[in-house]
Amino acid sequence: MDHDFWLQRWQQGQTGFHQSHVLPLLQKHWPAVGVPAGGRVFVPLAGKSLDMLWLAGQGHPVLGVELSPLAVQQFFAEHGLTPTVRSSHYGTHHVAGAIELICGDVFGLDAAALADCAGVYDRAALIALPPELRARYVAGPYARLPAGCLGLLVTLEYPQHEMQGPPFSVEEAEVRRHYEPDWGVALLERRDILAQEAKFAAAGVTAMSTALYRIAHHAA
Repeated sequence: MDHDFWLQRWQQGQTGFHQSHVLPLLQKHWPAVGVPAGGRVFVPLAGKSLDMLWLAGQGHPVLGVELSPLAVQQFFAEHGLTPTVRSSHYGTHHVAGAIELICGDVFGLDAAALADCAGVYDRAALIALPPELRARYVAGPYARLPAGCLGLLVTLEYPQHEMQGPPFSVEEAEVRRHYEPDWGVALLERRDILAQEAKFAAAGVTAMSTALYRIAHHAA
């Protein structure tokens, strides 16, 4: 899976992963994460997620990163926002109010780009990546987040052999293998969601749960 895969999905409107509402589990569990008031939140593989607007509404500046120019354009257009635009070696920055959305490659971000992020919200990034990229992702952008950074990580769990990802199944053991010991990992909730995911059931998936973790980046 490469850049063209995701660019094509946006161009063809194959964006079933995009939700038309704020994730209720984000609203439920965000207070428990403990990101300081006014702390900037990093949202990787952001798409045009409404969750960014919700986080901004809680007083958090948001730094989103998204590969697809179409997704970035749609995010601002659909919410009547006119961003200021500038370029850097990270990509094209679009800024409107408390939200900055970089159109670029999340793997191209360095520690300087993420230095002022007090939080991270990962709903659809880790589970969008195949196994070989998940390890690189956690060892890359996540490792460049500052010590003390707190986050909410959302995953899916289902019998991987029953469906070809993305989204991929990422079990708790794999989460801990990738993140610990550099990150503290605490499971906040695991919820059976198959009854609410008719398209996956129709595809032959016999069980599906979502899991939410509070993660905390330890000092080096």
